[in-house]
Amino acid sequence: MKLLVTGGAGFIGSAVVRRAIAQGHSIVNVDALTYAACLENLATVAENPRYAFEKADICDRAALDRIFQHHQPDAVMHLAAESHVDRSIDGPARFVETNVMGSFQLLQAARAYWDERGRPGAFRFHHVSTDEVFGSLPADPAVKFTEDTPYDPRSPYSASKAASDHLVRAWHDTYGLPVVLSNCSNNYGPYHFPEKLIPVVILNALAGKPIPIYGQGENVRDWLYVEDHAEALLLVVQKGAVGRSYNIGGENEARNIDLVRMICAILDRLRPTQSRHEDLITFVTDRPGHDLRYAIDPTRIRQELGWRPSVTLETGLEQTVRWYLDNEPWWRALQQRDGVGQRLGLKA
Repeated sequence: MKLLVTGGAGFIGSAVVRRAIAQGHSIVNVDALTYAACLENLATVAENPRYAFEKADICDRAALDRIFQHHQPDAVMHLAAESHVDRSIDGPARFVETNVMGSFQLLQAARAYWDERGRPGAFRFHHVSTDEVFGSLPADPAVKFTEDTPYDPRSPYSASKAASDHLVRAWHDTYGLPVVLSNCSNNYGPYHFPEKLIPVVILNALAGKPIPIYGQGENVRDWLYVEDHAEALLLVVQKGAVGRSYNIGGENEARNIDLVRMICAILDRLRPTQSRHEDLITFVTDRPGHDLRYAIDPTRIRQELGWRPSVTLETGLEQTVRWYLDNEPWWRALQQRDGVGQRLGLKA
């Protein structure tokens, strides 16, 4: 199967590309190489004859048309997006441009290509989204997001992703484009860009810097190991029912403060210092509109496609910390990029 993957140099996208190549698929990676992209994430597959890279912005319709015609993909996996909530608070325009208008241009290009080929029934457009489109959950552990949960986005980022979800469904209902959608919980693992919570905790702790925790750290997230997510995404694009959406969760809920303490305990064991890493925890002003809790009910993907996460939070965090300890040149270079290491999201 030849897959056109947008955002394939990003965190989740590169995990999808690596796993897809390992499974024998051919990949066309379309990425604009904005600040969070890193081609070094793909060093292990860069020379593979089944891998091709196209530097292009998904907002550039002419470039997309050329790429579709040249590579003739069997399916699209759309992961390209601006994704950092704090950056969306400070600069929402870029999120609307990329996540909404970019998705529109990609849908139009995919639809034109699909029409020209005679509307093959096997073609798929897989839109990869987030559980943040559903808003915030109460503390009750029995309440989780399902595929039928009403949309209630609370940040510019989640609103832009909700808009792109709606566009994808409209292109299916209006034009018949064969789409599948997925909404995932918080990802983590190797190659995670160092502005997100888990890398920030690891890298600040290693540097002996304060570990910033928003509010009192009571916010709850459902953590999904990125390799598990990549496996689920490839399953959805190949076997998901047309027009169907699938919630993908790690079944690993944790309060932010508990997550941070777990990471600190791992670092105390693997990289001990004279004091506990937990002593670096510093509570800071909360993010505007910070959702209390996210949690995924993955019943549909488990029952229909047979997928379940394989990595527990404890195992995944240990593997992630060890990866950062072993790959300092990778994250050192990324720390020099614009805004990384700075507190963002305070302009509301």
